[in-house]
Parts: sequence; structure tokens; C-alpha cells
Amino acid sequence: MPNLSKTMHIMIVIHSLRGGGAERVAVDLSAYWQRLGYKVSLVTQMTAETDVYPVPAGVQRYVMGTANASGGGWRGALANWQRVRKLRKLIKKHKPDCVLGMMTTASILAVMATKGLNCRVLATEHTHPPLQNLSESWQKLRRWAYPRAYAVVALTHGTAEWIQTNIPDSKVVVIPNAVNWPLKPQEPLVPVPNKGDRLRLLAVGRLHPVKGFDLLIQAFALVAPYFPSWDLVIVGEGDERTALQQQIDKAELNERIHLIGRVGNMADWYQQSDMYVLSSRAEGLSNTLLEAMAAGLPVVAMDCDTGPREIIRDNIDGILVSPPEEAEALAAHLSDLMARPLKRTALARRAIDVKDRFSVPLVMAQWERLLPHPPKAGLTAAASQDAVQVNTDH
Repeated sequence: MPNLSKTMHIMIVIHSLRGGGAERVAVDLSAYWQRLGYKVSLVTQMTAETDVYPVPAGVQRYVMGTANASGGGWRGALANWQRVRKLRKLIKKHKPDCVLGMMTTASILAVMATKGLNCRVLATEHTHPPLQNLSESWQKLRRWAYPRAYAVVALTHGTAEWIQTNIPDSKVVVIPNAVNWPLKPQEPLVPVPNKGDRLRLLAVGRLHPVKGFDLLIQAFALVAPYFPSWDLVIVGEGDERTALQQQIDKAELNERIHLIGRVGNMADWYQQSDMYVLSSRAEGLSNTLLEAMAAGLPVVAMDCDTGPREIIRDNIDGILVSPPEEAEALAAHLSDLMARPLKRTALARRAIDVKDRFSVPLVMAQWERLLPHPPKAGLTAAASQDAVQVNTDH
């Protein structure tokens, strides 16, 4: 059992803080728990030079420096042995009560590194496993590791069902991401162009095939001639930028579709848009969808295997597109909302319910049940009200 006489120490293990939903959740969790009076540390394989999200004040950062690509075979096995060895050394030195692995590989490494040690391990899945590009060796390690974790946290019920079916001895708990609103601005601050009397359709995410921006551009090209006052703005950066820009050029929509790149003042972009679209082929639980709804935007989302359907109440506070991965279906739903301002207003009015349904106190109360014990002392004045809210939700 953990030592209950001292301030509880939670160690969060993650590959990097270089951007992404899980990375931001790791930072948000560490900041919240630190405010509650816990001792919190963050362990990354990559150095601080790659960080997009700043480590919260009061949270200790440890860098293992083991992020180099290791490949497969014996080289991969050796690299992972070195990662486990370094992580185990940190755990034995700092004696955390709870180790939280953020995403699949970090969760597996955490279970391996704590074998025989006196601490609770929480594994997490932030991507729906069938859609992961995970080698057979990592899949075997996951089947070994997850039943040995205290709990495996899934973002959605769809992912939880997959884990229970495919790794049946795992103790699975569903905890969604909390909605962050209002969003705090950070660099880079990119001014939002004045749209005048035009209307703006917004999409946000990594420029990666999984986000389906190629489908979105196809869909927008289908509706653009019928809605000449609408423009599409895609915020985010990634390896697909060149391919997407070529697709825009080919469609002759350079004046109507804009790739903005990464921005740190997302709240401004949500607030100065008229509709949000999620075109993903796969999602864990979309932070950007939650943010867009919290900002009061009408939303249209592909009904992919997991994620959007656990956020959107179809035709009540948003629209789910089925079948997913079909540009024509997406175009049909986009055109329906573009043509109906009163329906957009009605959806937007109810969309803001996500601020209650996915509130920080509600979500953190679920995390609290998995921790070894509630905070005993050291609550700051700023955090004491939050702590009461969390505990009353038990």
C-alpha cells in the first residue's frame, strides 16, 4: 500500500510535450493535481526544446533522453530495455505513489518499470486501438501489461469495449477529457482576419490523413458554388500540408480555403467563426470538438468508430455524418446547415451544454477515484474550492 503519511506523489509518463491532445491532457492533469496539493512530476523521453505546452509551475520535469527511433528486432528491444531501466531508476529514486502512463507505449513502459515496486499504475488509451499503427511486438506487450495495471483508462465506451474484448483481464474505466473553456492564449498568437460579411467554416487539427482534411476539401468543393459567401479555414500543421495545398490548387479554391498553420489563440478563431466541422477518419475523444461546442458553434462531425457520438447528441446539439469517410455525405450535411441559419442557432444554443457535461470537476472526480487517496494537507487557497467540488461529486 502507498505511504499515506506523506503528500501523495503522482508521476506522469509521456513521450513528449510537443503537441497533441494527450500531451495537453497530461499538462492539464499535472496542473490540477499540483493545485490540489499533490506532488506531481512529469517524465518525458524528448527534451524541453520540443515542447509546445509549458510545464506548470511547481511540477518537476525529468527528461530521459531516450526518444531516438529504435526500429524493430534486437535494436528495438535494447532501446526499450534502456527506457524501462531509466524510468525504473527514476521511480525507485522518487518513490511515486501513482504512475500514470499517457498513451499506449508510455503505459506499457510504466507497467514494466514498476514491476515489483510499491506504486499504483494507471494506463491510458487516447486512440482507438484498432486504428493504431502499432507493431506486433508492442501489441503483445500491451496484452501482457494492461492486466497488470491497476486500471486502464479509456476516453470512450467504444475503446473500453475493445480493450475488454481483446485484453479481457484488464480493469477498464471510461474517463473522457474535460472541456477547456475559456482557453488560455499561448504562442503563436495569430490574428484572425476580419471576415466582413462572409461566413467562416472552421476545422482544427494536425494535417494528417487520420483527420480527413482531404475529405473535407472534397466536400467543400462540392458545396462552394452554391454558397459563395462561405470560406473554409483549416487551423493546424503537419506533413500533409503540401498535399492538401495541391488539392486546394487543383480545385481552384485558393480564395476560399485557407491553411492557417498552428495557432496558440484558438479561442479567437472559434469565436470568430460561424460553424465547426470535424472530418476525422478516427478519433479518441476530440478536444477541438468539445472546445468548438463550448464556444457556442454549431458543429458537424463524421460519425467515426469512437469519439464524436459520445459528445454530440445528434440533431440536438450537433450533427453526426453517416456513413463516415464519404465526402458526399459530409457535403450534404454541411450544405443543409449552411442554408439554415435558424437551425445553426438552435444547435449552437444547446452545444454549450458540454461545459457542464464534460466539466473539469466532473471529470476530475472520476480520476480521483483511481488515485491511492485524497489529498491530506497542503491545499492552496485557490484550489480548496475545486477540491470540495471534486469530493462532493464522489
